[in-house]
Amino acid sequence: MELAIEAKDLRKRYPPDVQALDGVSLSVEAGTIFSVLGPNGAGKSTMTRVLCSLTTPDSGEAKVCGIDVVKHPDRVRRVIGVVGQKHGSDQNATGRENLVLHGEFHGITGAELRRRVDDVLERVGLQDAAGRLVRTYSGGMARRLDIAMGLLNSPQVLFLDEPTTGLDPEARVQMWHDIEQLAVQHQMTIWLTTHYMDEADSLASQLAIVDRGRVVAQGSPDQLKRELSGDTVLVELAETDDGRAAGAIASVTTINDASVEGRTLRARCADGGAAIPAVLAALDAQQVKVASVTVSRPSLNDVYLRHAGRAFEQAESESEAVAA
Repeated sequence: MELAIEAKDLRKRYPPDVQALDGVSLSVEAGTIFSVLGPNGAGKSTMTRVLCSLTTPDSGEAKVCGIDVVKHPDRVRRVIGVVGQKHGSDQNATGRENLVLHGEFHGITGAELRRRVDDVLERVGLQDAAGRLVRTYSGGMARRLDIAMGLLNSPQVLFLDEPTTGLDPEARVQMWHDIEQLAVQHQMTIWLTTHYMDEADSLASQLAIVDRGRVVAQGSPDQLKRELSGDTVLVELAETDDGRAAGAIASVTTINDASVEGRTLRARCADGGAAIPAVLAALDAQQVKVASVTVSRPSLNDVYLRHAGRAFEQAESESEAVAA
């Protein structure tokens, strides 16, 4: 198995006391879409910046295409493309002008530059909009231009840092299609960070779930979900729990891995449908009112809960509170 990316025990701390990476180790097989899934503040962007040689780790080792990112950052930059969270284009220039300027930064000129610009415009479907100012582009078009800029130097590894954040649902689905086509048609390794579970589940052949600067689980989405046997029972309470729901669910012997956060009760069991009557009876006995009950097969949210010890929504809320 040829590895496109290797990281061993990466650590990075920002003053005064933010441990962005806390011993991250992972490997990415060449030619795959590898997703790093985690809430905001989990360390995804710091990990990406280290692998792109934009940030130096405090300790640990990382290689991209077999090249050490600390010892040979210039060589690493020749074999990667990078699409950051924010748009990298000049809004007052045309799409083509942005690509020409970006190509010149890479030392590409003349007929070769013109050929590559035409090629990437076709790849991302912007041929007809190439002469328009970028400020007239939709959000999805501007993001596709960012990806075109990342492809201009024909990278072996393309880093996409939360590429669909801020896009409307239709543009997100189109972006997913574009990313899949890049991987399939061009045998490219794609590193995709996201905090959208459906995105990771849909696109990634392998993923790493990160929380508080650590990789808490790694594998294919299906493999990680299969590790959780049985069903998930999700109960939406009519009111925020005051402790009675947690106590009630603890008395149901067929339930395990139960947790209550606000108005949401989650539990694992072998047979969700058979467990519902006992769950409702236990809650009713404690005079806990229920708004709805659903049963589903394991999801990445369940995987995250198991490995991180908290629901994904809770982790997002905590990161937003810290940022505020």
